[in-house]
Amino acid sequence: MRIWPEPDLPVLPGRGPGLRLYDSADRQIRPTSPGATATMYVCGITPYDATHLGHAATYLAFDLVNRVWRDNGHRVHYVQNVTDVDDPLFERAERDGVDWRALGDEQTELFRTDMTALRVIPPRDYVAATEAIGEVVEMVEKLLAAGSAYVVDDAEYPDVYYRADATVQFGYESNYDHETMLTLFAERGGDPQRPGKAEPLDALLWRAQRPGEPSWPSPFGPGRPGWHVECSAISLSRIGFGFDVQGGGSDLIFPHHEFSAAHAESATGERRFARHYVHAGMIGWDGHKMSKSRGNLVLVSRLRADGVDPMAIRLGLMAGHYRADRSWSDGLLAESSARLHRWRSATALPAGPDATDLIGRLRRYLADDLDTPKALAAVDGWVTDALDFGGRDTAAPGLVATALDALLGVR
Repeated sequence: MRIWPEPDLPVLPGRGPGLRLYDSADRQIRPTSPGATATMYVCGITPYDATHLGHAATYLAFDLVNRVWRDNGHRVHYVQNVTDVDDPLFERAERDGVDWRALGDEQTELFRTDMTALRVIPPRDYVAATEAIGEVVEMVEKLLAAGSAYVVDDAEYPDVYYRADATVQFGYESNYDHETMLTLFAERGGDPQRPGKAEPLDALLWRAQRPGEPSWPSPFGPGRPGWHVECSAISLSRIGFGFDVQGGGSDLIFPHHEFSAAHAESATGERRFARHYVHAGMIGWDGHKMSKSRGNLVLVSRLRADGVDPMAIRLGLMAGHYRADRSWSDGLLAESSARLHRWRSATALPAGPDATDLIGRLRRYLADDLDTPKALAAVDGWVTDALDFGGRDTAAPGLVATALDALLGVR
């Protein structure tokens, strides 16, 4: 798929400390240890509705990962998928009386426009599920041959399922007990009551063709991919096993990330799909998680249409820590807009206080599990000094502006 334009990324002098991130599997903050090229896979959208602030918060978090790695001299191979073949997309298209492909293309284009406005660095590989059908079929063939998958005994719909017990380490990523897994599996797209399955937790790999649904040929019959396997197949084909970061929202920990890792581990015989599993918190509105089902979405495109500066949106989402569940509000937006105005005023001054300490602190705070609240507070301190007391360093305002652009994506 076509990516969105890459924002200009200025280069700061020097280097910061190595990036440390909280790992959901190990339940601790650990150093990332990329080679010359850092590798990252972040799960993309299912394009049946516009980008809301929950989406934006997730992609901003991993944009910061990208920026810190680049500031430390790494190239970054970033891969993101688009789940452009899935039940919610078909249901929305049928409801609205439009073709599912046209709906997917429309919403994906809106997502690209939102990411461009928010100055998110695009992935190197932006891959639709429909572009990776061959890779999915190949993986399902491997899993069937290894005994890690089976075809249900259903003459009408012979779906292919993955055995949840196919790897001895299943469950290591989420650390959830069996009861919690079953609950979340039922809530998040699983089908524990499907007749013919060997075990309620077994996950769909290939859905046999149903009337009115798109399908593709395969050795095990016409059909379409299950959800988790698309990410396994795309990541393995683009960046290979054992990449640096697998990312997404915290609602993907189980079942999506647990199963996408298990599929890849079963297919390769290796033990740990990604070196780090990193998850962003949920964004709420009026005391509830922001979601399409609740109808309480705050859309990036709507805020932009109302004249909100995308950089204020970015600052508002970075005001809380990326791992925390947090709320959006009109008050937060007003505070972020005021902060943006002060930052721009200070960096436009002819001179200001020395910026060396601020840039060092920005790098340290971001390297420490993306601590944006401390980073933003550090900038606020320099800005207050610059506006209230001035300074003699004529290079400082421009250097701070470069740092805000390179490290925080704000200009």
